[in-house]
Amino acid sequence: MVQCRICGGPVEEFIDFGRQPVSDSLVTPEAAGSEFFFRLAAGVCTECTMVQLIEEVPREKMFHEDYPYRSAGSVVMREHFEKYSNQLLGSELTGDAPFVVEIGSNDGTMLKTIGRAGVRHLGVDPSAQVAEFAKEQGVRVRTDFFQEASAREIAEADGPADVIFSANTVSHIAYIGSVFRGVDALLGPDGIFVIEDRYLGSIIAQNAFDQIYDEHFYLFSVTSVQAMARRYGFELADVQPLSVHGGSMRYTIARPGRRTVSAAVTEHVEHEREAGLARTETYHRFAEHARDSCRDLVRLLTELREQGRSVVGYGATAKSATVLNHCGIGPDLVPFICDNTPAKHGRLAPGAHIPVRPSEEFSRPYPDYALLLAWNHAEEIMAKEREFRAAGGKWILYVPDVHLV
Repeated sequence: MVQCRICGGPVEEFIDFGRQPVSDSLVTPEAAGSEFFFRLAAGVCTECTMVQLIEEVPREKMFHEDYPYRSAGSVVMREHFEKYSNQLLGSELTGDAPFVVEIGSNDGTMLKTIGRAGVRHLGVDPSAQVAEFAKEQGVRVRTDFFQEASAREIAEADGPADVIFSANTVSHIAYIGSVFRGVDALLGPDGIFVIEDRYLGSIIAQNAFDQIYDEHFYLFSVTSVQAMARRYGFELADVQPLSVHGGSMRYTIARPGRRTVSAAVTEHVEHEREAGLARTETYHRFAEHARDSCRDLVRLLTELREQGRSVVGYGATAKSATVLNHCGIGPDLVPFICDNTPAKHGRLAPGAHIPVRPSEEFSRPYPDYALLLAWNHAEEIMAKEREFRAAGGKWILYVPDVHLV
């Protein structure tokens, strides 16, 4: 049996999506078929309850120079990070020459506000292209993976950090022990380590099975993050639910005894116990629901094709790789996918080889149906594409189940 990467306990596998490509490895038509594949399966530790992948994809294959994701591509995410930046500027970053480090700083959307306020900062991101974009926005970036060695070098050069922040990144890092040792070396005595990530409770409740993909090595709950923090000599001091990405959680971690532990931590741990997040049968039931959704989605798309209806994908997201490849959805069912990220245009969705085109082509002309692969941005996208509905178009969603909007 696989051992937990956090506590060493036994991991019980509950879902297997089979052979999958690296989720963000959009390829050129000439390179189609050259993708790296691995077995995408997930399990839950029966001791610390951490949900994790069974196989690890080498980090260099996921986070490289051509990594296409941009935080600034979503108005919701831009506003979200600006709001939290201002919150930190009014609370944790008010002392003498404060210093903040962001793990996985991407295009600098989070740190841009902090930098403009004149606060010392450093983003750490291994993807050269997004790092260069961030630098053009005035953000200071180290193009590197955050781990113990790089954190010690940062501490030696810049001194201790008042805040180490990371959004949708720490869960990607299988070698998490090195990350916490790095945080230990870099974080000031009264500093905080803040993690934002997709919330396991929401994933289970919504049947959001496509949140399982190569980059999401871990799926965090309050219970598992609390155990993880303790294991590495820290304390989970506070949690705050967030609406972004279909349901996330903000975890505030500190050195033991340095912060008063919020009642919200205990409340969420108890809620997770009641919701069955510590029971393996919960995850096997989730897997069955996922299989039902995949079957129903393929059935619907096949019926629409047979009826001569046009279908277009919307959002060439990383998580869509799980759905498209596991369900065997290719250009025969979804001829192309519209996306607003220029770096993705002219490329093919990994494994499925569905062409990715600019969002402007969505209305040339509108299709009869649109498969919303970026369902976690449904409100923002549907507001932007309201004319699609006015023209009689219908959205296809598969979370929590297959339905039309």
